[in-house]
Amino acid sequence: MKASEFLISTQKEAPADAEVVSHRLMTRAGMIKKLGAGIYTYMPMGLRVIRKVEAIVREEMNRAGAVELTMPVVQPAELWQEAGRFQGYGPELLRIKDRHERDFVVQPTSEECVTDIARQELRSYRQLPKNLYQVQTKFRDERRPRFGLMRGREFIMKDAYSFDRDAEAAQKSYRVMADAYRRIFDRFGLSYRAVAADSGAIGGELSEEFQVIAATGEDAIVYCPASDYAANMEKAEALAPKGPRAAPAMPMRKVPTPGKATCEDVAHLMSVPLASTVKSIVLATDSLNARGEVAASQVWLLLVRGDHEMNEIKARKIAGLKDGFRFATTQEIEAHFGTKPGYLGPIATKLPVKVVADRDVAVMADWICGANEADFHFAGVNWGRDLPEPEVVADIRNVVAGDPSPDGKGTLAIERGIEIGHVFYLGTKYSKPMDATFLDEDGKPKFFEMGCYGIGITRLPAAAIEQNNDERGIIWPDAIAPFTTVICPIGMDRSDAVRSTAERLHEEFVRSGVDVILDDRGERPGAMFADWELIGVPHRVVISDRGLKEGTVEYQHRRDAAATKVPAGEAFGFVKGRLQV
Repeated sequence: MKASEFLISTQKEAPADAEVVSHRLMTRAGMIKKLGAGIYTYMPMGLRVIRKVEAIVREEMNRAGAVELTMPVVQPAELWQEAGRFQGYGPELLRIKDRHERDFVVQPTSEECVTDIARQELRSYRQLPKNLYQVQTKFRDERRPRFGLMRGREFIMKDAYSFDRDAEAAQKSYRVMADAYRRIFDRFGLSYRAVAADSGAIGGELSEEFQVIAATGEDAIVYCPASDYAANMEKAEALAPKGPRAAPAMPMRKVPTPGKATCEDVAHLMSVPLASTVKSIVLATDSLNARGEVAASQVWLLLVRGDHEMNEIKARKIAGLKDGFRFATTQEIEAHFGTKPGYLGPIATKLPVKVVADRDVAVMADWICGANEADFHFAGVNWGRDLPEPEVVADIRNVVAGDPSPDGKGTLAIERGIEIGHVFYLGTKYSKPMDATFLDEDGKPKFFEMGCYGIGITRLPAAAIEQNNDERGIIWPDAIAPFTTVICPIGMDRSDAVRSTAERLHEEFVRSGVDVILDDRGERPGAMFADWELIGVPHRVVISDRGLKEGTVEYQHRRDAAATKVPAGEAFGFVKGRLQV
């Protein structure tokens, strides 16, 4: 490829709405162009990266025995209604009507469509296992699309779906895919972690996320440096403290706390550790009548230590909260507690509430909580003496660095990551409601055991940039760089020696299969180098008259601080030996 034949559209400035490094650099490097909120054109330079990502994914999926197909982007709502997701997915699912007023969806995933295929085509246990995958455009109507390709509305995703005859076989298929994902991400050349995860909107029982490690990542990754334990924040378990609860050491007393409505303020006022305070979170669940109207509401009081944060995903696993909850209104709070938020607690509520205590709170003694009266708190509170033991004790908090690891092999640490892949064992979550069955060996119908496996194809380049960049621009790993090598001739239009050397080297690279571009635009050296440093091509060869008079060219990797002089006749072999694809 020659630069004069390609479309290179670098920019000096990033758009004002670009909040993260990848969005700024992809726009400046001419890789993406915004068309609308969360909708981007993949420009030629960016599309080359995406195609390389797709190629690696396809190679490893095929190697793992998966079979590619393509399913429609727009799907009839009937399938989604069968599975229950048309009603339950939420506003991120784009629902549309055609001219006949029939309902359709613009799919964010394709469990329903592929399950429909399976129930028609996979009729016997002899056809199993089967894994079908696609690389397809998706749409998720994000409320606030941002961060460029990191959280766009339209995106490309690889989604795969496995079908097995029983749970044991399905978990084997799951492990095959989890291993394939590790090979895929190893080939990308990125630093990543596979972490245990919650299944989210897709649902299911066994789940892992693949996270690219990046300081700018949206997700908190919990891991143990002394073992293989890793989980996302939603999944990581906070173990119950060891040992029995301490005996009360002080009487309960009511303490004036004027204007102190947070645990931090109260702890500071009373000169006590924040960990001795208890935070009150008030939730509500609604019961509906036959017309879908709220017939009754139940108020819940969740208690976590003052220095901890409630984990909503964990809270949803509590019986009574599994079908969803909302935060209580101010009116509900005042009706049940007799005061405004900031002074709430479990003692002497005006109306009954269901109390759930986090594991740490359940073993606390002499703790501090709101007195259900404005500007007052109780201190020296103890379970059993001052109030009944909690109705429910559960892990409902986020872990923090230094907590014991659930595997018993050390303490937890936390780093940031960007999710680029997710694998799920679904069981019969979709096959049962859609009556997707096959005939088993005994001649009886049986529901498929399923798994699903996604990779964010267009998200991955953005995640790679978040991990690999400097003040000059992008630093691509060889495997997914738009070009692995760029030849930068200085004064090519003025020097026959420079031109012939550059063209000969370019031809050598092309013949050997190296993805190379020759910059024949005639740009000044500074502008030319700046473009390729911004774009992030990992290997650069500079050819100049001065160097050729010495019999050398200059090689520089994108991460190198300085160039290396290489004999001109050895340039091809020297660079080829440093390629990592």
